[in-house]
Amino acid sequence: MKESGEMYLETILIESKKRDYVRSVDVAAGLGVTRPSVSRAISKLRDDNCILIDDSGYITFTEKGLKIAEKIYERHRVLTALLLSLGIDEETASSDACKIEHVISDKTFDMIKSKFSK
Repeated sequence: MKESGEMYLETILIESKKRDYVRSVDVAAGLGVTRPSVSRAISKLRDDNCILIDDSGYITFTEKGLKIAEKIYERHRVLTALLLSLGIDEETASSDACKIEHVISDKTFDMIKSKFSK
């Protein structure tokens, strides 16, 4: 999956922790993008069997989509915490973690997580 798809899934997960349901407008606000951009991405995620959209426009995850979203969100949290522990300010740490989370290998992330979480 491309980085943009991962970002959308992560944002849907984050928004779902804030409210009982997530709509495209919530995703647009969370990412700071236009509703047409979200519409295209949501269609692609639905076609890729990552999300479902009901008749009210509420977005929910498929098992596949939830697995990807949780993986990216965990990477973001762990990498942000690691960067914060190095003395990097919160805004920079979160921004850098967001970039790293999409390109870091599973092997490297697992090693960081095992060493850093102790």
